[in-house]
Amino acid sequence: MTLQTALLQGTQLLEEAAIPVPHLTAEVLLSHALQQDRAYLYAHSSDELTERAWIHYGRYLHERLKGKPTQYITGRQEFYGREFRVTRDVLIPRPETEHLVEAAIARVRPGDALLDVGTGSGAIAITLALETDARVSASDVSSSALCVASSNARRLGAALNFIVGDLATCFASRSLDLLVSNPPYVPRADQAGLQREVRDWEPEVALFGGPTGLEIYERLIADARRVLRPAGWLLVELGYNSLEPVRAMLASNWSGIDIKHDLAGFPRVLAARFTP
Repeated sequence: MTLQTALLQGTQLLEEAAIPVPHLTAEVLLSHALQQDRAYLYAHSSDELTERAWIHYGRYLHERLKGKPTQYITGRQEFYGREFRVTRDVLIPRPETEHLVEAAIARVRPGDALLDVGTGSGAIAITLALETDARVSASDVSSSALCVASSNARRLGAALNFIVGDLATCFASRSLDLLVSNPPYVPRADQAGLQREVRDWEPEVALFGGPTGLEIYERLIADARRVLRPAGWLLVELGYNSLEPVRAMLASNWSGIDIKHDLAGFPRVLAARFTP
């Protein structure tokens, strides 16, 4: 079987199973089986697929047909132009979260103390450590997630501190200039309606924010009031329909509230300045 035939057959299987972007998915999985980039598939389309590569490709296709996200099969996801390793211990970084990074970069001053709460793969914290002159720390309640994040930091050459802890509880009062977070914000009631790739594979602790999906925001804002210095910034990614409830939580001690929309026009990032 040639690479071209394998690619066509894989695409057909994925398409019949209603897997999104079936051709691209087949390309990524076949490339992963060959340990080559996607351009290799077309430069060598008439090459015979080795038995070893065929076994791996077949297994990857089977896993994807069962709902396993492509990123967990390949163990990687691009974020802000860099490749991050991902496992089932961490949420898969989304392109929309790059808006949160951009909003933070716009507010960081050299030497600022910055904390990324719920860092997961470390995509936000590592990117900010590499793109700014801030002193970056990252916390997560999951020690398994922090193992993934610290591995990504070493591989990408980022210098930052990792702390196992709940939100910002490990930090002293008035010790931070920026607190950044993409918190769990899916209401538990929405679990059944999620895509199976999300519901059955991504870590629940990184997805669900409680019965309403707002519980972590409430705790995070309370933490931010304690740890931020005057005029420090809180930046959070917003979930669906969470803008107004979160804005209401900032009725006192906050100013300069700014909302950044994503490419689909949805409010994606909220930034607020602490003014005690």
